[in-house]
Amino acid sequence: MGGQAKGKQKNKPKRKENRPTRGDAGFVGLSPQDRVKLRMHEKAKKKTAEKYTVQQLLEKTEECMDGFDFDMAGLFCQRALDVEPTNLQALDMLGHICSEQGDTTKAKGISFLVKVLHSLSVHGMELSPDVGHSKYMYLGQIHTGQEAVDYYTRGIQVLLSALDKQAQTTAQAGAAAQAEDADLPTVKDVSVAYCSLAEIYLTDLCMEEGAADKCKDFIEKALQYHHDNPEALQLMASYLFSTERNQEGREYLLKSVGLWLPAQKESVASSSAEGWMQSEVPPYESRITTAKLLIESEDYEMAVDVLEGLLEEDDEVVQVWYLSGWVCYLQLEKAKEQQDREGREVTQEETEEWKALKEAARSYLTKAKKRIGQKMANNPYRTI
Repeated sequence: MGGQAKGKQKNKPKRKENRPTRGDAGFVGLSPQDRVKLRMHEKAKKKTAEKYTVQQLLEKTEECMDGFDFDMAGLFCQRALDVEPTNLQALDMLGHICSEQGDTTKAKGISFLVKVLHSLSVHGMELSPDVGHSKYMYLGQIHTGQEAVDYYTRGIQVLLSALDKQAQTTAQAGAAAQAEDADLPTVKDVSVAYCSLAEIYLTDLCMEEGAADKCKDFIEKALQYHHDNPEALQLMASYLFSTERNQEGREYLLKSVGLWLPAQKESVASSSAEGWMQSEVPPYESRITTAKLLIESEDYEMAVDVLEGLLEEDDEVVQVWYLSGWVCYLQLEKAKEQQDREGREVTQEETEEWKALKEAARSYLTKAKKRIGQKMANNPYRTI
């Protein structure tokens, strides 16, 4: 009996639990749950590659971005990168998505990845640094100082090169080519890029030698490429205010605001104009600066219009609530000073108006204080 039992033991197959196959080599050290997740992810990647091309995934990504659905856009973009990890267009899009979502950590990770990909050869083909200006614009956004200047400068070089090639192609192919190339870079993109450079010399590098001259030069170039760019006009206003040329600055500021604010006010109740407004109205942060400059130039009523639009778009920004309260207070003080200069009695109408301004200022500032409290409660280490 013992011999038979011994013989059966010899015939037992050896256990393979601790001997991963080549296909499972990547699972060593993972928990059973993580192995399942990883296998499911690999199957999903394979299924995606069989069902959709990278270009189709990127088209879906762009559709979601146009609809401001950045969460879904990120999913489609990640699927495209699962299939083709070094696709520059996908990386550009993912960088933009992370920037819109405020994911700074991931944004910096992508920045590092882009740098590596531009210095390595992938599948025997070197990724050209002369293709696609968007990545440089994105890298400029998430960096500061001279490093940001270098990225923006490189992006402008790529942009101008692309525009030259586009002009040659259009001249050869005729008007038909212009319709097909509607999504290619434009002179407006160049203007926006020069604005980004000018902003750095108004902020991060404002103490550098020759910063004022460089700032002015970049703004003038921005206006040269797009003379009706509201951001470029506003930057010129900021520059002139900083050099105490207030009247000239106010003229540029009012011209900038006049290009978009009246149309925005008219279209508030019209959903049909929403797409136009999204493309023509300056970014949110830029409009906060608009409000500050209007307050500085004492154009209080126009500042109120800008701030009301900002609150309708996003009522969670503390600074906008504070500025709304501050401008109401300044309107009240200006009205009192005017009445005092005229040396007359306060009318009933003025009394009611001043009371309304005082209550509005208190309401806005109270809401600003409340928002600060909420943010501090959610994150006690946050700096407001």
